[in-house]
Amino acid sequence: MDLHDNKILPGEILPVVIIGNGPSGICLSYLLSGYTPYLSTEASHPNPLLHSKLEEQPHLALLEQDLEYLCEGLEGRSSNPVAVLFDSLLLPDSDFGLDHTSPLEWRYEPERAIPHLVLGKGPPGGAWHAMEGSMLTLSLANWMELPGLKLKDWMRDKRRNVRNDRATPAEIASYYEHYVSQMSLEQSFACGTTVTSVTRQPGNPDGSPPCWRVTGLQRREGEELGGGSCVSEEVPFSLLAHSVVLATGTHDIPARLSVEGESLPFVCHSFWELEAAISRGELDQSSDPILVVGAGLTAADAVLAAHHLNTPVYHAFRRSVTDPGLIFNQLPKLLYPEYHKVHQMMTQQQHQTNPQPQNHAQNYHPRSTLSSPSFPSPSSPTTTSSPSSPSSSSYPGYLSFPRHRVVAFRPDQKCVLESDSGERVVVQVSKALVLIGANPNLSFLKDNGRPLGIYPEEPITCRRNPIEVDPFTNKVVAAEGPGMYAMGPLVGENFVRFLKGGALAIASDLTKRQREEQGRGEGGLSTDRIMDRWMDRQVTSQTDADVCVLNS
Repeated sequence: MDLHDNKILPGEILPVVIIGNGPSGICLSYLLSGYTPYLSTEASHPNPLLHSKLEEQPHLALLEQDLEYLCEGLEGRSSNPVAVLFDSLLLPDSDFGLDHTSPLEWRYEPERAIPHLVLGKGPPGGAWHAMEGSMLTLSLANWMELPGLKLKDWMRDKRRNVRNDRATPAEIASYYEHYVSQMSLEQSFACGTTVTSVTRQPGNPDGSPPCWRVTGLQRREGEELGGGSCVSEEVPFSLLAHSVVLATGTHDIPARLSVEGESLPFVCHSFWELEAAISRGELDQSSDPILVVGAGLTAADAVLAAHHLNTPVYHAFRRSVTDPGLIFNQLPKLLYPEYHKVHQMMTQQQHQTNPQPQNHAQNYHPRSTLSSPSFPSPSSPTTTSSPSSPSSSSYPGYLSFPRHRVVAFRPDQKCVLESDSGERVVVQVSKALVLIGANPNLSFLKDNGRPLGIYPEEPITCRRNPIEVDPFTNKVVAAEGPGMYAMGPLVGENFVRFLKGGALAIASDLTKRQREEQGRGEGGLSTDRIMDRWMDRQVTSQTDADVCVLNS
């Protein structure tokens, strides 16, 4: 959608603007477009308490029910109660490997639709389009899907197989983009947009209420050049909205260690930089080792990619290999064999904290001659201190440094590591990959959104300092005014499986608020005009599922 061709009148206040077009924004758009969940008259839920609550008012849409009441007594893998509720309704007992039918039925009710715009920098799917395309996703395929379109059915139609009941990021990105088209949500999506400011707008003397102003730039294709190429231009836009939803995710800015030498050219902060080096032929079995810093899944993917090339790998991370918080200790071995392999490597081939000179690096002293650790070979003893490890190396060319941190990177491509006990070791590398997560880009908010976090003096991060929201509405607690919501990774919800709960919480609150305003006779002519134009764009179209969709 081109914002300048959308016939939004000057001064017109939109009901909702969603910033971010990843799975969070897509799911919320689906719920705001008139797709409404009800309890099916034929289905039952394996949780008898939840089922009995749902049966108390079966005529009411889930969006109109008391979500806090329905959440009582539910337990799950998310700290967000509405996320646990919606996941339990969409995928009952999926944590136990069971395939219960969802008790929800979806009805298309266009009269419930709330006009909205979804703004995103790229195509629908958000950061999934920027992820590495060949690795398998962490989540099961059905955990990645959105309501109304089974991922497995879509992949079967595309003649793709779901390996190990998991899909690749490239497939997931394609699915999300197709989902927007299949559900005819395109009219609400404005891609190629970069939001530069979100501010609270005071009311005007003419009676206009306070609202949110969203400004930014939209990339548009300009004059066509020779060879079929076009010159793109960025056109400014400014929107007014009663409600604004922050759904940008947290993949914008790679996290940094903030140590000496981190800006040197051999230090990288993304998996793509490793892939680019591989494609240029810079890494092979004769290369100096690469250093991978981090113990998450992206770091594991880097270890696997280098190992595939027989490029030696040093792997440094802060946690112990037995730490319950380490993601590898939370994954079933049979379902995630490639990550179990990395965990084996981390466990079996550790650098000893009391190294022997003939096999390992010397302790670092400012004036000492620096040397690098020796990798274990199939015929040499393993470097781990674990008595249960095998007597020979299963993975030559790999050495882990648990409970180590990077002290400095040096121009001569040496990296200084330090253990918890204070021992320092220096390694010579060809490249260093710092893969310790990413932070959101909230530069469009005052002070980068810090005042909205649980700890207002610290930057917003997914794990340590998410945006603080009401658990049953996802309203931002510290917002400058009413009508600001946040969802997805910004509130600590990393998995698609659970971020759908944020969409339910927000859509439910907006639905109830709209009903209250209509009951009081509020809303105004501007909102009525928007609703009329929204309804005028809708048509009834026959699909395979015999449902109505929005006209694109």
